[in-house]
Amino acid sequence: MEVSLKCSIPDRLSICQVNVSIQATTRNVRAQKMNRRQISKRVASAFSPFLVSLFASYLFLASAAAQSCGAQGVAAQVLGSGGPELQDKRASSSYLIWENGQARVLVDAGGGSALRFGESGAQMSQLDVILFTHFHVDHSGDFPALIKSSWFEDRKGALPIYGPPGNDFMPSTIEFVSDFFGDKHGAYRYLSELLVPDQEGSYKMQPHNVLVSSTPIAVFRRGDVVASAVHVVHGPVPALAWRVEVGSKTIVFSGDTNGDGDGLVRLAANSDLFIAHNAVPESAVGVERRLHMPPSVIGQIAAAAHVKNLVLSHRMLRTLGNEQQTQAEIRKRYSGPVEFANDLDCFPVR
Repeated sequence: MEVSLKCSIPDRLSICQVNVSIQATTRNVRAQKMNRRQISKRVASAFSPFLVSLFASYLFLASAAAQSCGAQGVAAQVLGSGGPELQDKRASSSYLIWENGQARVLVDAGGGSALRFGESGAQMSQLDVILFTHFHVDHSGDFPALIKSSWFEDRKGALPIYGPPGNDFMPSTIEFVSDFFGDKHGAYRYLSELLVPDQEGSYKMQPHNVLVSSTPIAVFRRGDVVASAVHVVHGPVPALAWRVEVGSKTIVFSGDTNGDGDGLVRLAANSDLFIAHNAVPESAVGVERRLHMPPSVIGQIAAAAHVKNLVLSHRMLRTLGNEQQTQAEIRKRYSGPVEFANDLDCFPVR
């Protein structure tokens, strides 16, 4: 019997592969009177100490990698790289921007991202601002969990929250926050002290509706952080794309959009990092194409905006496994670096 371990640890993802090979001839097995159950016990006995040590090492290395993002300089961390499907085994859309070890900006808060937020080592008390692209569940579902977590921290300053206006189909940002935490009818009105001005709370959320067109407009400034937005097309859903500047570094988030119009190109112009959503394949038609941009459109926008680095996120079952085709379509139009995001990946901005 032979047990071999192979463990490789790339920059952003710890992957350990364990290979067990049993080399025994029929004659040897008979000679030793080993049946299958005995073999299994022997494998398990030899294998278990390795597994325990290996698993502990994996957890330590993954945790250390997750919590070291942005320790120096500026970095974007992908908390959730998936879409609304649970079967993709990814958290839904959410991103953090770090500067010198501090989480400064949170963009979206889809399902599963609150756990990833904790794993990243970030603190709600550190955030300067929360930015929403739109209020589909896979971009906003973990928002109340994050606010609840903040109640246990020592946050003192106001927490600005910016997002799109509403329509008959979706709530505005102010409505969205109030629907959770308003003192009259909020689903979690027991936490209304964090929203209602005349109640005594450790801090206050400050929701704002962002009314913009295809021309980028700066809507938030604090220290060296500036956040600008444009309207993007995502079917009937009010939606925004965001540009966040931290000092001289620029990160742009497409959010969900079909890519129509020139607002996203203007917003992403000369950005250091462009995080675009790879939610549909090139063959997409119908509703999914009216909601999302295929790889060719992502490539066109990245090329027209002269972005320095492109990261693809919001990866769904219909695009997972099609990375070669996706990259081929993008490469016809954009020649810069392209990476596919996974949960907790960290992208330093240099």
